[in-house]
Amino acid sequence: MGDHKEQPVRVGAAVRRRRRALDLTLAAVAERSGLSVPFLSQVENDRARPSRTSLEKLADALRTTAVELLAAADPAASVDVVRADPAAEGGFEPRTRSLVRGHHQLHASEFTGDHDAGREFQHRNDELMYVADGAVEIEAEGRAYRLGRGDTLYLTGGVRHRWRATVPDTRVVVVAVAEHIEAVQDRSR
Repeated sequence: MGDHKEQPVRVGAAVRRRRRALDLTLAAVAERSGLSVPFLSQVENDRARPSRTSLEKLADALRTTAVELLAAADPAASVDVVRADPAAEGGFEPRTRSLVRGHHQLHASEFTGDHDAGREFQHRNDELMYVADGAVEIEAEGRAYRLGRGDTLYLTGGVRHRWRATVPDTRVVVVAVAEHIEAVQDRSR
């Protein structure tokens, strides 16, 4: 019995994200693509699946490719279990383990032990760091934060940061919005 099953993709959310990133209305995309507004609305809400030809017209109207839209698409419905690595039990040598397989809106990794503390990170999208065991020190935007077991730190996209484990056997889980997702600016600011 497998834990992972491939499902068809839903391109609607990817189309909507791209359209909004370009600040286009459905009417503007319809005019550019030659497709109807009701059909485009159904595509964005995953009530209709565009043919290959329609997807290519839509991609052209959105100044991208059908391949890029499909790559940014969401699985129709999926459940995926990533099992613990029994070989890693009891050992805390530095390692990184991906907690999400495939191409999704979220990316999650588990870091065990220490890593290159001098390495600076700056991600395009938001991320959350959760200390599962041990303790870390995180430097973000010129301030230092000390986190212990159970603590979290939320970083908005673009924040420069670096971190290091301060005690042995530290485990940190990092959950981030995937890089292929366009960041949505808060227009209320």
